[in-house]
Parts: sequence; structure tokens; C-alpha cells
Amino acid sequence: MPAVRDSAGASFLHEGILRRQSARESAARTYARALPIVPVRARGLTIEGADGRRYLDCLSGAGTLALGHNHPVVLEAIRKVLDSGAPLNVLDLATPVKDAFTTELFQTLPPELADRARVQFCGPGGTDAVEAAFKLVRAATGHTGMLAFTGAHHGMTDTALEASALACDMRVARLPYPQDYRCPFGVGGARGSELAARWTESVLDDPESGSPLPAGMILEPVQGEGGVIPAPDAWMRRMREITAARSIPLIADEVQTGVGRTGAFWAVDHSGVAPDVMVLSKAIGGSLPLAVVVYRDDLDIGEPGARTGTFRGNQLAMAAGTATLAYVRENRLAERAAALGSRMVVQLRELAREFPVIGEVRGRGLMIGVEFVDLEGDSEPIGDGTGVFGLAPVGAGAATDSGRSGAADAAASRGLGPVEDVRRQAAGLGLPPGPRPPAPELAAAVQRECLRRGLIVELGGRHASVVRLLPPLTITDEQAAAVLDRLSDAVKTVAQRHARGDETHQQRHRTSRHGVRVERAG
Repeated sequence: MPAVRDSAGASFLHEGILRRQSARESAARTYARALPIVPVRARGLTIEGADGRRYLDCLSGAGTLALGHNHPVVLEAIRKVLDSGAPLNVLDLATPVKDAFTTELFQTLPPELADRARVQFCGPGGTDAVEAAFKLVRAATGHTGMLAFTGAHHGMTDTALEASALACDMRVARLPYPQDYRCPFGVGGARGSELAARWTESVLDDPESGSPLPAGMILEPVQGEGGVIPAPDAWMRRMREITAARSIPLIADEVQTGVGRTGAFWAVDHSGVAPDVMVLSKAIGGSLPLAVVVYRDDLDIGEPGARTGTFRGNQLAMAAGTATLAYVRENRLAERAAALGSRMVVQLRELAREFPVIGEVRGRGLMIGVEFVDLEGDSEPIGDGTGVFGLAPVGAGAATDSGRSGAADAAASRGLGPVEDVRRQAAGLGLPPGPRPPAPELAAAVQRECLRRGLIVELGGRHASVVRLLPPLTITDEQAAAVLDRLSDAVKTVAQRHARGDETHQQRHRTSRHGVRVERAG
């Protein structure tokens, strides 16, 4: 499109497009509500809007843009296909472009899976891959039920939603997903992970659990939409052992975590786990729609025509994906993400020490979450407040570099028991009583302040109280510093405004012993 020549014209174009979008598009739109911008150009980390403003994009198409916007190797791969005269969509026919993609993909897979893998090209999105994976394991095992985890997000179609956190379906048994900060068992750390594993074993082995042997278990090695919660490596290995011992296919949802995002090429690589099935999308298409299911060959019993999709032969996406996979592998961008992400988390934890409205900073690689909490609310008793196993939370202390809470370690070593006993022991140990309630309004305010400063971030978590950072793997040290500067400034502004608001509220409602309002002197 032609360049915008003046600020008045830019504003007119910007406002007009947003107005027409609001009038024409579905109320179901999401990102457009929180991010009222009109992108017209983009390169790497940077987006330029129709209003002439520039933004640092730490949303990256919800993790789709591993190399950022319009990376030269991706553009060159697309142009090469366009200039060759090759067909752009050939359903599931064999092509040189598909062969190159599959070859590159297999080079990156966990070796134990790659040695005996099959790949299924399905529809263009991650949800399609999840649907295909469910059909695959149900056909292979003869069972219909699925195991999934609280806080999960696996897509937006009916079957994918059944396995996600917001739905309720009798065919899906939901299991506790371990975490330190809001541990469902109240202890966090290794003990919390072990309790989660024992719960899983109980559900599977108890004939009265109400959950017959399932067709498969699906999990995210790092829950993204659930609030950027990395699965403990030991727990991942336990899930592999539990499912293997019972011949239950283990499905790893790597739609958002794959292609170097978490500091390893695939997030399962951190734990050394080789799943039976992997569902892949987002970054594997190099910014274009592409989704595949990779699975063990003994599960490959589908009839011709099963798990198909019209756009499973997208040649441009395969070419862009091949270029992206190769560039990440050859340039060791996963290792780069691990190192830079670790430094960013350390700096954000320093920010958390300055502003207690940040409850926790967590993540893996360049998949980072900052959870905001309500300082005026009472500490939550356990997880969602309902409690499990009669345990109380003790894991809300400052996290160590390993991501584990020192408070959780101390509490676990003491073998803490029922709720009141835990609280008494926690007080004696000087441990915090538990995390404060989530503060989605603060997270949303930080997102707005970031946008005013030219920084695009996303929200997530159970209560939308987590600010999420998903920058491209190509982000430079200087750009990372700029991102942190803008985010820090936004947090400072919101925290100070919140503190002033609380102070004003307290002043207005402060009364004397006789009910006479006490005015602030001066």
C-alpha cells in the first residue's frame, strides 16, 4: 500500500479501518479488542501501524513467528516456490517441497520417535492436528476417553475444547497439572509433582474412579494459555512411565512450544521424553498455516481418507516451514532462546522484588509469563480455593533460578499436614501464607500501558492475570533491553496508580472510633 504522507491522513486511515472492523466483524474477535492497531508493515520484532507508530511485537502471532516478521530466508523460500511455477495446493500428493519439509522436520525430532515415525498432514491449524491425534489414538486403541490437564488449551473445535480447561465432557478426565505458585496440593516443588503423578495413577488404577482406560493422554510441556507454566521435567518423565506401563499413547501438544521457543527445539527435549504422538503447528509453517501430527508407526492403522483436510498440501507453508526449521537448527536459536530467556527472567524477578503486584515471574526460554496479584485480597488457601488433600499453600516465596520456590522446598522437607497445622508451621518458619488472588484488571492495565509505549504483549492464565512475552527467537540483546524497559515502565506506572488508588480509597473510608471520618492532614 502507498506510504502514509501526513499524520492527519494516517490517523484518518487508522480510525476508519478500526471503525469498519468493529461494524463488520464478529463479536468473537479477541486480539483486536485489546490491541487496537492496524499493522501495515513489519520486519523482525517491529510492526508499523497505519497511524505511523512503531511497535515491538512480543506476541509474534501467538508464537507463530519464530523468526519474526518477514524474515529474509522465509521470503526467499516463498518466492522460490512462486517463481518455479509449482502448484500451490496439491492435497496429499508427493512434491519436492513436501519431501524437503518432511526431511528437515525428521532431523529435529526426538531420536526415539524419529527412528520409527510417521507424519500426517492434516488441516492448517493446531486444532486440526489435535483432532487428528485424537482420532488416531482412538482408532489405534479402541478406547474413546482421553486424559487431559487443568489449565490446558488444545484448540477451539468441539473435540479440542473437550480436552481444554473451559469445557466439561464425560469422555475427558482432567488431572492436576503441577506448578509451584498455585500448586493444587498446596506444597509445590517435587512433592507437589509427585502428588500429581500419584493422582494420575489413582485415576487409572482405581476401578471405581469412573475413568476407564483412555485412548490417550494429551499434555502441554509448557502451558501457554494456562499462564506460562512449565511442566517439571521429573513429572514429565513420570507421565511417560505411567502411560507406557499401561499402553496409553502419550500426546505432546507442541503447537506453541515447538521450534526452539522454550530453549530446546521441542519442549519435551528438556525432560528427555519421547512421546508417542506430537501435534505441531504455528512456527512449523514459517508464519503460514500448516499443521502435522507425528506419531509412532505402530499407531498407523488409519484407513485412506481418515483425518484429512483440503489445505493439507499448502506448498508455500511447507517451503516457509522448511526454511524456518533449518534456520533455527543451523543457527542454534534454541540455545540462544534459553540463554536470553534466562537473563530476561532474572531481570523481571528483580522488577517483581520492587513491585509486589507481580506475584511470580516464570517461563522457559522465550516463553515468559508475569503474573499480577491483588495485594488487598486475602492469600488464597490452596490453588483455586477449594483445597485438595487437606494441604495448605506454602510455596509462594520468591522463586529460585531453577523456577522452584525456596518456601516450597522448606515446607516439603517438614512434611506439612492439615490446613491449620500448615499455617501454624508456615508462620513459625517465616513462610508466606500463599499467593495473593490473581489481578486480571492490573494485567490488562499493564497491557494497555505497554501498548502506549509501543510494546505488544498478550494476556493469559486462568484469570487472564498473566502478561505473556513471546518474542521472536531472532530478538537481539538491544531489543530485549528495550522490551524490558518498556514493560518495566508500564508496570511502574500501573503499580503507582494502583497504590494511589488504594490510598485514596482507604482515606475516604477511614473513620475514627466514633464513626467520624478522619481527614488526611495537609
